[in-house]
Amino acid sequence: MIAFAKAHAYGNDFLYVRRTEVAGLDGQALARELCDRHSGIGADGLVLYEPTPTGATMTLWNADGSEAEVSGNGVRGLGALLLDREAALGRELAIETAAGTKRLVRLSRSGSRQTFRSAMGAPTLLREATIPVGSDLVKAVLLNMGNPQCVLLEPLPSDERFERLGRALERHAMFPGGTNVEFAYVESPRLVRIRIWERGVGATESSGTGSCASLVAAAAYGGAARDAQVIAPGGAQRVEWLADGVYLTGWAEVVCEGRWLPQFPRTSS
Repeated sequence: MIAFAKAHAYGNDFLYVRRTEVAGLDGQALARELCDRHSGIGADGLVLYEPTPTGATMTLWNADGSEAEVSGNGVRGLGALLLDREAALGRELAIETAAGTKRLVRLSRSGSRQTFRSAMGAPTLLREATIPVGSDLVKAVLLNMGNPQCVLLEPLPSDERFERLGRALERHAMFPGGTNVEFAYVESPRLVRIRIWERGVGATESSGTGSCASLVAAAAYGGAARDAQVIAPGGAQRVEWLADGVYLTGWAEVVCEGRWLPQFPRTSS
């Protein structure tokens, strides 16, 4: 049996398992089985973590079994799990990820929902690009928010265009390791609406790093303010692009804890 918890932020959901629970197991296969929404528990990703005196370390696997550097919502969900049985506000956590340390401060709590402000780091490799997709040329903003991001600044697309371009860009030859894709529409300087095609997952209700990337792209090239609400299908998060990096504010909540019963062969002790 494997003990797990499940948390989500705006519908972007993750499973959380202590590393000690799965020593010797293949993380890629484990993620595919646990995240399957029909035969598994169901989630956008699997987070293997271990608490530390100041927070936790974590490794993220996407639902398709691919490993990812970081998830803003996944980090916040882990923060909610670590502090789920604590009442004090103002608690700070340091979460060690493959994309560096992400620092969170818990601002408030309302029932099961805990709101955090997260320091997500500075964007890098910010530039515009024109990408051939079939017979089309797609204008995009590329950057790294700890993970690769491709943002299309345009009115929100039809379902057909969203899936076609999202799927094509995710694994485009221009991105050897794949990329996350956002469609971002600047409705006003302080309001950006997005749709998200997440690498290794597909369409998602929300994305923390995707929201950050969309604001950076929209502020750099689309007329948005550097402090704005970014609204995904799952809801709105505040993103601030400041001199020392990007900050993400929003809630997460733990929804259940349980045990996974099927057995996995262990490859090592």
